[in-house]
Amino acid sequence: MSVPVNQPAPAPVDGLTARLGFWLRNDASRLLLPTRCLVCGAPGGEALDLCPACEAALPWNRIACPGCAQPLPAPAAPRCGACRSAAVPLAAVHAAFVYAAPVDGLLRRFKFHGDLAAGALLAQLMAGSGAGWPRPQALLPVPLHAARLRRRGYDQARELAAPLARALGLPLLDRALVRVRATGAQSERDAAERHRNLAGAFVVRPGAALPAHVALVDDVMTTGATLHAAADALTRAGVARVEAWVCARAP
Repeated sequence: MSVPVNQPAPAPVDGLTARLGFWLRNDASRLLLPTRCLVCGAPGGEALDLCPACEAALPWNRIACPGCAQPLPAPAAPRCGACRSAAVPLAAVHAAFVYAAPVDGLLRRFKFHGDLAAGALLAQLMAGSGAGWPRPQALLPVPLHAARLRRRGYDQARELAAPLARALGLPLLDRALVRVRATGAQSERDAAERHRNLAGAFVVRPGAALPAHVALVDDVMTTGATLHAAADALTRAGVARVEAWVCARAP
């Protein structure tokens, strides 16, 4: 997919409009069937599969470093100390949530247990938050390696990015980036090992047309190793500004 570099910016969309638009486009069945909260099982709301109590408990990441989305007790100007002391390939990171209850449980169900309803809810919530983020020219989901995709049957980053792109009116470039190396699980590695493990793991597909400003979409950011490796590949391919949009940031 080719996206002109000088394309006009999309019209602003506020968070409520994004959430309602997502609901109307992606979940018309709720007009016929009663909804249930995906966290506690209580009756859900009109526009969300969450009860009022669980919605109120969502750990929004409202005060965070603009460079890495690390939750902070007070705004950082312009960035946190870690970002100022290290050169990273991401121009900015936006995270809808802190990785905490009940979002952490929803993400685990979505990522490891095939709960696509939890993924749809998280994408809907991201759309409401992402409506206020600066707009890239396209969204790119961080891809799984082909072997892991075959085992899992779906790519959790794409399951978030596709409805998010529709809700916010952004192009989705879901085949431009390829994971060429199976890197194994990251969860038991420290930060340095994670970055070494991901070095050279991604390449841009030959002939892919990329705009100057893109945002990578992923489920969780911990050390940033995966996102940095993907951003390195995009930067080498000529993308001028790479940001990251994630559902949750691990503090």
